[in-house]
Amino acid sequence: MKQLLRFSILLLIFIIPSSCFTNKKLADNNATITPLSDNATLREGSIVYGLPRTVFTVIVEMERSIEIPGPYAKYAGDLLGLNNVIQNENEYWSVEGISVKANEELDPSEYYVVASNTLFRSNVLALKMEGLILDLNPEIFNSSENKSGINNSVLNQFRSSDLGSDEYFQLQRDTAFKRVNVDSSFIRIPYIVEKKKMLSVDQLAEKAAKRLMEMRDGKHLILTGEANVFPQNEAAINEMNRLEREYTELFTGKTIKEKRTFTCNIIPAKEMVGKPVVLFQFSEATGPASGNIKGGKSVVAEFNPEQKTKNLSIMNNARPETKSPKYDKLYYRVPDVVNMKISLGSEILFNSRRLIYQFGQVIQLPANYIIGK
Repeated sequence: MKQLLRFSILLLIFIIPSSCFTNKKLADNNATITPLSDNATLREGSIVYGLPRTVFTVIVEMERSIEIPGPYAKYAGDLLGLNNVIQNENEYWSVEGISVKANEELDPSEYYVVASNTLFRSNVLALKMEGLILDLNPEIFNSSENKSGINNSVLNQFRSSDLGSDEYFQLQRDTAFKRVNVDSSFIRIPYIVEKKKMLSVDQLAEKAAKRLMEMRDGKHLILTGEANVFPQNEAAINEMNRLEREYTELFTGKTIKEKRTFTCNIIPAKEMVGKPVVLFQFSEATGPASGNIKGGKSVVAEFNPEQKTKNLSIMNNARPETKSPKYDKLYYRVPDVVNMKISLGSEILFNSRRLIYQFGQVIQLPANYIIGK
């Protein structure tokens, strides 16, 4: 009898804590997760979180080339024997490189309300700069950037202050007469008048061509060892090369090149799958433009998901179209791997694999799920 009484007491001691633990577990799971809508009510202590979406920033590096004819372009063939020189001012644009930067932001169509009458214990909701979002993905797949073919160059300005002539004016002497009264009679006394006359373009071009040829002859004598005086270092030859290049550009013209950057944003959507999306228009004559331009081509982006998350849709049966309240289930989004391609006509400018949240699946996990530390 004593043994039976002792066994009954031990059994009661075991059953009472177990029932308390079971009731506490059920109480902790008393959470309601509801999609945020106009009909949703927010109670005190509710938590609002949103799922992320991927936004791309496309940065296009371009080169702008401007051809400026020299002041003596029409004399290049007669004086220097140069052909195919720049005769008119032209402008050309070309795409040098492209970079795509991915960022995450809150999706306004995927907000949810977590309401609980008891202590809501979970660490899956992470507070970030973008807002309170649910993100179970590692940081390695977050914002990334790819660059290609981006170089910096110095803008070379065309200098026309030196027209290559040793003189720009000539003294013109004329004989003039003045009348002088001498002994009640007038006589004409001659005198010399000097006037400065600016040289014509023909004369300036001829003088510039003569100085250019003399400079080439002098450099040739130095390099062949026939000169009487030799420079001590390469500074003199470098200066002669610079002057020769500037004088030659007075006949051939000069091309000015500069770097330009064009930036645009795109938010992928499921209806864009397999369809080209126009980012902007590009013309080799005028450069980029947001609207339609004459003779321009469209820079388009294409998104082709690999559907690596399609099997997760089986787990999504607990999320009906009515979006009725669900208990003890947190919504989160798994991104899908998408082949992203940007092209200009038949030329592919960018091709990469990216993680995009919008093309993935929205599934659920227990509200009291604890991610490892």
